[in-house]
Amino acid sequence: MSWLVIADDLSGAADCAIGFAAFGANTVVTLAADTECRADVIAADVDSRRQDVAAAAARNVETWQRLAGSGRRLYKKIDSTLRGNWAAETAVLQRLAGLAIVAPAFPATGRTTREGCVYINGEALEQSDIWRLEGLAGRADVAVLLAAQGLRVARIGTGANASDIRTRLLALAEDKVQAVVCDAVAERDLEQLALAGVDLGIAHFWVGSGGLARALAAIDIPRSAAASAPSVTTPCSEDPAMNGGVFTACGPVLSLIGSLSGVSARQVAYLCERAPVERIEMPPQLLREGPSHEDWERWQARIGQHLCAGRDVLACIGRDAAFDPHEGPRLSTAAARLIAPHFHRIGGLIATGGETARAMLDAAGVTALALVREVEPGVPLSVTLAARAVGVVTKAGAFGSEAALWLAWQALKNAQLSDHALQRKPAIHDGLALQQD
Repeated sequence: MSWLVIADDLSGAADCAIGFAAFGANTVVTLAADTECRADVIAADVDSRRQDVAAAAARNVETWQRLAGSGRRLYKKIDSTLRGNWAAETAVLQRLAGLAIVAPAFPATGRTTREGCVYINGEALEQSDIWRLEGLAGRADVAVLLAAQGLRVARIGTGANASDIRTRLLALAEDKVQAVVCDAVAERDLEQLALAGVDLGIAHFWVGSGGLARALAAIDIPRSAAASAPSVTTPCSEDPAMNGGVFTACGPVLSLIGSLSGVSARQVAYLCERAPVERIEMPPQLLREGPSHEDWERWQARIGQHLCAGRDVLACIGRDAAFDPHEGPRLSTAAARLIAPHFHRIGGLIATGGETARAMLDAAGVTALALVREVEPGVPLSVTLAARAVGVVTKAGAFGSEAALWLAWQALKNAQLSDHALQRKPAIHDGLALQQD
């Protein structure tokens, strides 16, 4: 069975889709709204997190109508910390796709849901620095936020088995409920939910983070595919990055840090203590002014000199008295523009923050990625779909262990993508990502 994942940012699209790739599904992440794909799983980043509500909803509808296809199931990927326009996007998709089964929990990364409310490592989400940085207020109650969009909402608690959950879902659908919020505090809760609903027999779609996607993939992807490791095919047999079917990062690794979270800061410190990386802190005013800044070319040359010499670079956005967390996307876009002329020199990219990853890949002209494996839960490794393959690790800012960036750096520097991971990489031709037969 094929799937369409619609995500509001790039790191979310990748960390959700990797759950399907892990079970052998041919999986593509696309950044271009008009890209036509034939793959087991298409994860489309509609880049709607910072859009106004109407525009965000429209992007979701357009993507579903364009890429749904016959028999393709819908998975609406939402942020596990409820950032963005996820509630409005879910509401507009519900009118097209049926009952929304909503479970944002991702227990492997410390995200759980109890009585409809989201917790991070046991702390109520609304008390976390994630919501403070976003300027969000109120209680992180999933059911209440969906009801505010006009949906009729019910909730299912933890502890039930798949049969009971299935019976409850069908009864709620019969009662004209439009969205069901499902609690989950452990992997088993998501597994039972997936078992209950994967062949429900009524119009429905799934709404969640990477946790629920993994539970669904374990059930829905054919068991024969699970016997083989995740695989992709090289787009060009003459690709200089290929050597006997093994991908090697040809060039230095660039780590681009756009996240403002405390988690991200600790990960940066961990990496810098253990890896020979050149840390470059880009002044916010430089990025605000862009190429008109008097030192733009000097900073651009500085980054280029390090990369040209084969040195790994960690580039992060600095802070000043005028810094505002809400200008983060704008600064990330400028940082990507600063680095873009030297992108051809790198062999691997680590990007923290979905908007940062999107900005860098857009600036480099990358429109699609093939998913390979996870560095750790929620931190996927992929390969650019282009004549010159570049390894890419994307990570949401508040995701991951303290060692996440270090592990990503090691994956790109030392552990090449295994040969079986490059046998079925979807090719790009005339803007199309085509699954190889």
